[in-house]
Amino acid sequence: MHDIVIQVLGVAGLLALVSFLPPLAARFQMPYTVLLAGVGVALGAVIQTFAGPGKDPLHDFLNSLAELDVSSDVLLHVFLPILLFETALAVDVRRLFEDLGPILLMAVVAVFVCTFAVGYAVNLFTPLPLVACLLLGAIVASTDPAAVIGIFRDLGAPRRLTTLVEGESLLNDAAAIALFTLLLEMLTRTSHGGAAAAAVDFLRDFSGGVVTGYVCGRIVCMLVEPVRNQPMAEITLTVALAYLSYVLADHYVGASGVVATVTSALVIGSVGRTRISPATWGAMEHVWQQLGFWANSMIFLLTAILVPRLLADAGWAEVGLVVVVVLAAFAARAVVLFGLLPVLSWAGLAQKVSNSYKSVMLWGGMRGAVSLTLALAVTENFRVPDKLQSFIAVMVTGFVFVTLFVNGTTLRWLIRLLKLDELTPVERAMRNRALALSTDSIRDRVSAVAQTYEVDGAVKDVMIARYEERLKKIDRDSQEEAKLTDEDRVTIGLVILVNREEELYYAHFSEGVVSRAVMEMLAGRSGRLLDAVKSQGRNGYRAFEEPFIAFSPWMRTASWLQRRFGIHSPLARRLSMRFEVLVAVRTVLRELLAFTRDRLARVLGQEVAFELEGMLVGRLGIVEQALAALKLQYPDYAVVLQSRYVGRAALRLEHAEYRAMHAESIISQEVLTDLERDLEQRRRVLERLPKLDVRFDVAELVRRVPLFAELPAERVATIATLLRAQLALPGETIVRKGERGDAMFFIASGAVEVLVPMLAEPVKLGTGDFFGEMALLSRQRRNADVRALGYCQLLVLDEKDFRRLVQKDADLQSHIQAVAEARRQPTQSSPAVPAVS
Repeated sequence: MHDIVIQVLGVAGLLALVSFLPPLAARFQMPYTVLLAGVGVALGAVIQTFAGPGKDPLHDFLNSLAELDVSSDVLLHVFLPILLFETALAVDVRRLFEDLGPILLMAVVAVFVCTFAVGYAVNLFTPLPLVACLLLGAIVASTDPAAVIGIFRDLGAPRRLTTLVEGESLLNDAAAIALFTLLLEMLTRTSHGGAAAAAVDFLRDFSGGVVTGYVCGRIVCMLVEPVRNQPMAEITLTVALAYLSYVLADHYVGASGVVATVTSALVIGSVGRTRISPATWGAMEHVWQQLGFWANSMIFLLTAILVPRLLADAGWAEVGLVVVVVLAAFAARAVVLFGLLPVLSWAGLAQKVSNSYKSVMLWGGMRGAVSLTLALAVTENFRVPDKLQSFIAVMVTGFVFVTLFVNGTTLRWLIRLLKLDELTPVERAMRNRALALSTDSIRDRVSAVAQTYEVDGAVKDVMIARYEERLKKIDRDSQEEAKLTDEDRVTIGLVILVNREEELYYAHFSEGVVSRAVMEMLAGRSGRLLDAVKSQGRNGYRAFEEPFIAFSPWMRTASWLQRRFGIHSPLARRLSMRFEVLVAVRTVLRELLAFTRDRLARVLGQEVAFELEGMLVGRLGIVEQALAALKLQYPDYAVVLQSRYVGRAALRLEHAEYRAMHAESIISQEVLTDLERDLEQRRRVLERLPKLDVRFDVAELVRRVPLFAELPAERVATIATLLRAQLALPGETIVRKGERGDAMFFIASGAVEVLVPMLAEPVKLGTGDFFGEMALLSRQRRNADVRALGYCQLLVLDEKDFRRLVQKDADLQSHIQAVAEARRQPTQSSPAVPAVS
């Protein structure tokens, strides 16, 4: 029992020590990781000096740390999954994919270049075998973003630079560890095969890790549904995911556990936001930040404590070799950044990265926890000779601390020297406009607060005078700033609007108004819209107006299944989702119009706001037109869907009211739990999409066609047996020019346009018209494209049934032939109705 108590004392003491380091790092403007490493080394020296006999808490604390069994397995399997998962969870996946080319180059290619550069350089100066030198290169190839990202956030470095460094560090850990494992097996003769076999193993480990992590992440996204709105259970599932993905990939699949953990975290970060309940998401982020802080701190402290013991026998020869390793590693990094990365940009596989960014990425290639952990793993491997264990431990430790204490302490200065912490002229102009807006608002609110609390007039005047002076200074700065062009302001406004649009979708989702499936669809489309705006400005936004609500391939596939095989359920579900999408987009666009008038007009100017408003009105018109067509086609379903929207909002208000009553002690926790259980059951019913019946009453549709309207009921029934109902989606091409004509079409409801060659304007046909008869009468191919203008209910008559129908009904045959003849030879009174086959 005494040993357990002493170990608990040691861990608790380290946690207490760690809690004081972040404010110290902020006070001295030092990267937290650098201070952590320094404290760890100092603590290791104190342990070596003062640990020994004693009964007081201080000696017990030092003795517990000296006897603490810090193995690489503990670091790799206990702390590393948490550290990797937390870092990957905070990454914006969309931004990561925007710069995937440079990130993969730095994360994979740079690891190999660094491994071979360091390996061959060390091999020149030592008698060690090349594989051992390459193993050292693989260990020091993994960068640690902790210190760099902390500096970036403090100085306000560009977002893209932060994404590049974060993405590189996430994936190069995986590449370095996979390469390290292969080289260690080759060194200890537990692996057979040459470079080709090693390359295959590497690809297998990497791809296997990606697949395992993706599958695990998606499974957890499904499992989180039954525990929705249970924060403790949802967060616990994500913690389990970090370890399960690592262990399953590493121990059972035989792939990279690091890659699996990173991939599963990226899945949760991108998909989980719509699966995990909105109330839990914020709490989960805070929990993971705390877990990541503990993991990073404990890895550094526990490994840094060992440094004095590892460096005890180091001499000047080792110092010289550390310099060789440093020079080789950074030279390899420079070759990739300034040599290979421009080639990638020139080939069009990546966006250009500026030289200032590359300089910071070069100098910011610091090493940390992963390198120290891998070095510790070598020292614990009994198959590695003792001399080589000591050599690798000294080299890695020296290299890590050179990068931390030299690069880490000067990186802030380099960022300021390159002026990467300064705003661009456009950003500065936006800052001044936003500051003027907020200052003006705050001045008015200060005056109102002073009046409410009856503050003396002199005090109120002093406070208002201060804000007046700030407004004058802002106005002076605005006069000196670079003038923004209208195009700049419009692009800035569109970026703000698209980001705000996505935020509003998530807000409606968190309120329970928008369903998860629709939220995922809208988030993906918002991401593509943002990419279009960034690359093409207003033209990109306008080009995306109709595609934003366009029919997806899944919708068209569902339509084809219904048309060809009479399978209705997929199309019904897709139409249901489309209805909800259109309602959500319309609601958000109206909110964006108010946002533009109230906020953006004061920041960007009335002229720009007017133009942004026009683009929003254009999109809103397209959405309302599509929604009106859908409502016209399915009026009953529109009523059901709107009632469910109101029902969800009512449940949310009801839940808030119950919570307020519980806070006021009107109802007990037991009563609240029972009420919430009832609310949850009702919410699940409302979340299920109502069924939409797209099956048609063919006889009813036949009666809508004027050609058949006067026929007796028994004749209509006979004709109905020959006709097949078909739903055409807006914009869908029903027949194409050059196709074999094997059917004609009657329009029961809706409208189509006929794109006839040599005619300037398409011919429009509406309810009661028919087309496609020419191909059947003349046995020729189609002479025009026919496209649906809205939702069209069509009656399709196959060629065989057409022959049978006109043979039985001479009047019908005569009418169809008369219309066909009129189309073939248009009169002066109807020149716009050509022959339609």
